[in-house]
Amino acid sequence: MDLSRRGFIKLSAGAAAAGGTLAAAGDASALSPAAAHLDGPRLLAQAGTPAPLGFNPADASLKYELVIANGDVLDPVQKTRAKRDIGIRFGQIAAIAPSIPADRAVQRIDAAGKLVTPGLIDLHTHLCPHLGIGLPADELVPITATTTAVSAGDAGAYTFGNFRHGVVPQSRTRLFGFVHIASIGLAGGLAPGEMLNIEYANVEACAKAVAENADLALGVKVRITDSVVGQNGLEPLRRAIRAAEMAGKQFRVMCHIGSAPGSLSDLLDLLRPGDILTHAYSGAGNNTVQNGRVLPAALAAKQRGVIIDVGHGGGSFDFTVCEPAMQQGFGPDTISSDIHAVSINTPGYPTMPWVMSKLLALGCRSRRW
Repeated sequence: MDLSRRGFIKLSAGAAAAGGTLAAAGDASALSPAAAHLDGPRLLAQAGTPAPLGFNPADASLKYELVIANGDVLDPVQKTRAKRDIGIRFGQIAAIAPSIPADRAVQRIDAAGKLVTPGLIDLHTHLCPHLGIGLPADELVPITATTTAVSAGDAGAYTFGNFRHGVVPQSRTRLFGFVHIASIGLAGGLAPGEMLNIEYANVEACAKAVAENADLALGVKVRITDSVVGQNGLEPLRRAIRAAEMAGKQFRVMCHIGSAPGSLSDLLDLLRPGDILTHAYSGAGNNTVQNGRVLPAALAAKQRGVIIDVGHGGGSFDFTVCEPAMQQGFGPDTISSDIHAVSINTPGYPTMPWVMSKLLALGCRSRRW
């Protein structure tokens, strides 16, 4: 098995817990020879959910290091939306109950009137330190509440090894990534325009990097802004689509817009079902809303399954674009921050809770996320 250090620790502890459960039931010696040779993940799957590490949640004397009390708990996976107390022990959710006695908490936070959610998932981030505009994911958790994040093209084919071997193993935040169609990714930061030289858009190298890193790579990233692509127009997007298709039909393209060259409708028509249009509510020019109306090509893209993503950033979200877009059926499918070393220092301050609050103000309801 190819396991990370953290995965090995969890798997070992979980396997021990599962083995203890089987032994307690008198079944450990009854394992068939085939079962005895099961690999770890299959053993755990057949043994059931492993016990939490280091404590018994049924122990009535158990003290929680932290209890978050009276919060409006929203958990889409468990289909829960109710007032609950949450007990935390050894960094794990140890209990979710209508009420946890105060004397069982070392520290207690009263979250009355506030939403309490699982760790947030951010589809568009730049959390790849030492590559261009990247930031360290774990250091941002107190302000982002993000525990799963996607690196949106920080690394290209020639730099993805840094993301895989230098960033992911050191991060407790669960990280995935899009491989930039530019072989250098965003190594030069935002300004140089990684697609001014079309030779950087190496389709075969990009497809190879995506396919070889299918456990981390979700697809291909491309930025289509006039200052980024210069005279190359939509060619970087066409190459990004070819690379994604070459890597495998499960891979998608994330396309950044904002002052895109030429007709935005032509760009939108290229996107396939499952591809992602990020910065969909940018007001930088050549917007999805023009003269107060959503472009027909934008509505058509959404209807055929293109994912409409916020990608807030430091200057890629405009209320005067988003509000009419939502009113006309072009609302977001995903809410993302586009947090990076530049955007976090702008008045836009794109942390996920802050971005989500803007969408709430515009009429999005929490049941959607």
